Amino acid sequence: MHDETLLDRIVGIVGPNGVVREADKSAYESDWRGAYNGVARFVVRPANTAEVSQVVTLCSEAGIAIVPQGGNTGLCGGAVPDDSASQIVLSLTRMNRVRAVDPDNDTITVEAGVILKHLQDLAEEAGRFFPLSLGAEGSCTIGGNLATNAGGTAVLRYGNMRELTLGIEAVLPDGTVWHGLRALRKDNTGYDLKQLFIGAEGTLGVITAAVLRMFPRPKSIATAWVALSETSAAIRLIRRIQSLCGDRLTGFELMSAQSVEFVTRHLPGCKNPLEHAAPWYALIELSDTQTEARLGDLLEEGLAGAFDAGDVQDAVVANSETQVEALWALREGISEAQNHEGPSLKHDISIAVSQIPAFIEKADARLNALLPKVRLVTYGHVGDGNLHYNVSKPVDVTAEAFKEHASAITDAIYEVTASFDGSISAEHGIGIAKREAAKRHKDPIELGIMRALKNTLDPKGLMNPGKML
Repeated sequence: MHDETLLDRIVGIVGPNGVVREADKSAYESDWRGAYNGVARFVVRPANTAEVSQVVTLCSEAGIAIVPQGGNTGLCGGAVPDDSASQIVLSLTRMNRVRAVDPDNDTITVEAGVILKHLQDLAEEAGRFFPLSLGAEGSCTIGGNLATNAGGTAVLRYGNMRELTLGIEAVLPDGTVWHGLRALRKDNTGYDLKQLFIGAEGTLGVITAAVLRMFPRPKSIATAWVALSETSAAIRLIRRIQSLCGDRLTGFELMSAQSVEFVTRHLPGCKNPLEHAAPWYALIELSDTQTEARLGDLLEEGLAGAFDAGDVQDAVVANSETQVEALWALREGISEAQNHEGPSLKHDISIAVSQIPAFIEKADARLNALLPKVRLVTYGHVGDGNLHYNVSKPVDVTAEAFKEHASAITDAIYEVTASFDGSISAEHGIGIAKREAAKRHKDPIELGIMRALKNTLDPKGLMNPGKML
């Protein structure tokens, strides 16, 4: 189909405002970091599910590939077209309606283009709480969160998007609409089909809406910044706090000294609240729905026991909202601060919580043997086994020389991860960045099942081709 004919038919579906002008396409053709770039045939922005269905039907009949895109905040290139100028980017950002808010059922039904921060605010207005929290929450969309099975800082208590989702609506590769927006917590009538689409990165269809869980709003929060001498102390501290506080332990973030040093060096206003530096730090948060939950006392009790056991070197408990924000800024600023240190390699792996110390010891040794004095920026949601194991170049190594080591470094990290039966992607997905590594490290039987599902639902291979598989 000629471009002019195709464009006329698309405009007939979505209207002139539903197609991005040629001069404005670039924002949709690259990821936010500029790491992945492509050329889209057209960028189409449907306003509702019916328009998505019609566009997908048209593309299916014409044999045109589609790249679904949300806020385009991903880290693996999963929402970027290739450079063939043959693929259509289907941006869901205009689909930002809230379809229903049901506080009595603790659910909210929203379209895929709703921004995560807006959803958090809507839940708060309803007197409830939506727990997914990410660094990109001001610009990422619910559709993208679902497509990548997003996690964030509160997975330890609330789970990731798989656990937060009750139902979805999706447009299948042939344009058929699956109306799966059921707000049910129990539905034992067969396969849980929504889970096929969550985490599928748009390769099986286009998620257009979802029913999401809300929770009672926390009214008490206690936050502490803790200095640790070793990673094994962090694992013991998690268990101590959990034994004392149960599911009131909302977050437990681990950060290496290098991570924190980058933040305090490069981000204005960020300061380590402890007098002496430590090899490792933990950021601990408790929350409760009771106003007088005495969480601070519980946290101090847990830390006191850890002091006596020799697991904690020093600690500070925040006593104001301003102090809480300052502590979280140290954690949330790591990725940005690392960018100031030149080229870096970012990895998002997960392993069993109990194996984290052994993994770090083994991976650190491998990388220092490959590239002496490499700077390791290790941090993450250690309470659920998710580490961002990032690598910055040595100070005395040029960017070009560092890039020559990139493949060997990444291979080494993934090999160590595999040796612990871990995953090379905990929450960022596969996209383009990890596609080849997934072929090497994922079980062949699992890959075969994934390909069989892909071929069944998308026999023409038009949904986000080249991603994940």
